[in-house]
Amino acid sequence: MSISMSSASLPIFSTMLGNLRHMLDKGQAFAEARKIDPAALLQFRLAPDMLPFTRQIQIACDGAKLTVARIGALEAPKYDDTEASFADLKARIDKTLAWIATVSPSQLDGTEERDIVFPVGREGATRTMKAEAYLKHWALPNLFFHVTIAYAILRNNGVELGKTDYLVGRV
Repeated sequence: MSISMSSASLPIFSTMLGNLRHMLDKGQAFAEARKIDPAALLQFRLAPDMLPFTRQIQIACDGAKLTVARIGALEAPKYDDTEASFADLKARIDKTLAWIATVSPSQLDGTEERDIVFPVGREGATRTMKAEAYLKHWALPNLFFHVTIAYAILRNNGVELGKTDYLVGRV
């Protein structure tokens, strides 16, 4: 039995963003309990040439909503990248989850062969993939990467996170 485009995307994006929100709750509680300036965590990066924590959250949210929009030929909401606090980042996740919840399976199912053109790199370069390949080989790995980097940044800074926090299954 094959799976549908909606079942391979909507619940996974929702679950992983919910897990990410859970990790933000723990990061915020950690900063408050230890009287750490939250900006120190929000701007932390694992390596000098990597994007900071805040951008990891923004990209995870954008990746989820843009993937759903591209696959379903829908208009994705646009968010300004102005988040400056844990509360702002959680609100962005909440907005993204709320929008994803408005998308019905019928808007995505049957789109496996649709050509998806998406930006890659910085100089206006694009790539084209069939929707199913785009979802499985680009969009989902990209989401997992950014959620994992956010997890690693928090963990590296002492936030008590474990594998169960990454896989908590919060939606």
